[in-house]
Amino acid sequence: MHSLNSVPLSALRAIEAIARTGTLAGAAGELGVTAGALSQRLTKAESVFGRPLFIRTSSGLKPTEICAEVAPRLTRAMNDLSAVVSDIRIVDNTVLTVTVAPIFASRWLIWRIRKFNEENPAISVRIEPTIGVVDLNRSEVDVGIRIGEDPALGDGALKLLDQRVFPVCSPEAARHIKTLTDLMELPVIRENDELYGWNTWLSEQGVSEPTLKPGPTYADASLCLDAVMTGQGIFMAWETLACDALEREQIASPFSQRVLTGATYWFATSRTSAGKPSVKKFRAWLENELECSVKHWESVGL
Repeated sequence: MHSLNSVPLSALRAIEAIARTGTLAGAAGELGVTAGALSQRLTKAESVFGRPLFIRTSSGLKPTEICAEVAPRLTRAMNDLSAVVSDIRIVDNTVLTVTVAPIFASRWLIWRIRKFNEENPAISVRIEPTIGVVDLNRSEVDVGIRIGEDPALGDGALKLLDQRVFPVCSPEAARHIKTLTDLMELPVIRENDELYGWNTWLSEQGVSEPTLKPGPTYADASLCLDAVMTGQGIFMAWETLACDALEREQIASPFSQRVLTGATYWFATSRTSAGKPSVKKFRAWLENELECSVKHWESVGL
């Protein structure tokens, strides 16, 4: 056991994850760190062991002979440690860790989580905004809230809400939009050069080959929505992103039609966290809040 004192657990986790996934990016996403940080961990681990553990190739990282031999044992050991941690944490229902897409967290969840905290003062909620999908069975995260067409986010993923898109612009711009032609005269704000949702929405309006004006490009949808507020153009948004800003009249929606994208919000848990009372309370609260939001959006025409 004394030999473990010289090797950080983070180094062993890095070796196991890289050996199993075959890439720094895949392992980094699973462990919730950047590829650069994980590369540094690997370098330190190889320094501690005094030998290379992976061969760098054009297609990824290939384990050396000794690494390939011990990797399955590391995986079994990490699974055992994860189970031990889960067994300990399952007794303590005072901490609830939730991983969620940053945009959903900042534009919808953060404005409502105070209600859950007030109703459940004994539960400490930790929100971890992450872009990558966390493997709940290999982490200490209790709940994952993600959006996609596939519920493969953990055991017993629960459908929460279908995503619908619609164009939004500044209130001033909306006053001059009467037709689709008017709409398409505005610069289109892009997220990472993508035109997410535009073809889907316009095809429902009978437009099959749209000509969209170039507009500014930003790194995420939250920044795109801020750009809408400052009058930089029009953006194809969705309800959990834009409806609070619509209600506050920071933006406007010149057309009422909302179109399904095929993507869905999912509530996912691990094998061990699914039975936690705090998880069940959070799920019930989240479902109720989303239902209230949808009813409110529909009642006030947002």
